[in-house]
Amino acid sequence: DEVKKFEDTLAKYTQTKYAIGVGSGTDALTLSIKALGIGPGDEVIVPSHTFISSIYCIVANGATPILVDVGNDELINPELIVNAITAKTKAILPVHFHGKICEMDRIMAIANQNKLYVIEDAAQALGSTYKGQPAGSFGDLGCFSFNTPKLLGGWGDGGAIVTNNKALAEKLYLLRNHYNMAQTSVRIEDFPTPEIIEWAGKSRLDEIQAALLNVKWKYYDYLLARRKEIADMYCKGLQGLPIKLPNYGEGDVIQEFIIRVMKSDDRELLKKHMDEKGIELLIRETIPNHKIKNLGLGHFNLPVTESISTDAIRLPAYPELRNDEIQEIIQAIRGFYGK
Repeated sequence: DEVKKFEDTLAKYTQTKYAIGVGSGTDALTLSIKALGIGPGDEVIVPSHTFISSIYCIVANGATPILVDVGNDELINPELIVNAITAKTKAILPVHFHGKICEMDRIMAIANQNKLYVIEDAAQALGSTYKGQPAGSFGDLGCFSFNTPKLLGGWGDGGAIVTNNKALAEKLYLLRNHYNMAQTSVRIEDFPTPEIIEWAGKSRLDEIQAALLNVKWKYYDYLLARRKEIADMYCKGLQGLPIKLPNYGEGDVIQEFIIRVMKSDDRELLKKHMDEKGIELLIRETIPNHKIKNLGLGHFNLPVTESISTDAIRLPAYPELRNDEIQEIIQAIRGFYGK
């Protein structure tokens, strides 16, 4: 009952017809590629500036990821998508990174013109809107993550896929649960075990995670608003420093608050300075995905993505932060720059 309730709430929240709970955001992406029939010999266009699962899901299905660069907004550059399309291209996988949503009108126009699928990686964008439309509702499929550090985080892992396509929804309900052969699918009354069975694995959102997330829905608008307050405090308090502050649009949510230092040497020095004050900063974009050894992606030349890997720092932005703690963080950063 809890999973079904959660799926119904998620579908309503994203203004889609169907939501399919799965074990993780990675599973959501991987099953989406599989449900669309994308496999060996096919290509999927995706940014390198993303969490590795956005690329892994393509490789896991035997297809080839075609990596493109991002723009100054750190989101996939639509102009580069056009140049990357070949006869083998089957889909575009835009990533709504850090709560910022991609230029979906342009991306959907490109997809429609070239008869391509669109799979939205909205793992960090639950609640974001683009021109009034929710993240995850533009493409054929939208994928979300509910692991602990996400905007709507559980006690462990969890994910979901949303769609308006009934045939795709049915396929995904089957793929997440051994084609319903175990007779334990939450939606078996709506999508019973078919006469013809295919191989499928198990990736279910469990009842305990769904129960917690159902409670957290009640507070979700507040949590998003609090994150926005924190971001506004940072933007105001860090003005005038030699750092680049993020630029959020009206419909964006704040999954991460990422600053970029002007001098790459400052990144490690700033982190050391903050560590000494007991304030944690996260530095994660140290090696772009296409530069990781042994993944076979080194032939891509993506200068903006590579630049981000040298200067990006994540500041604490979780909604439980108190205002005095935020001011302490701001003053510590200003102190590093002698301000």
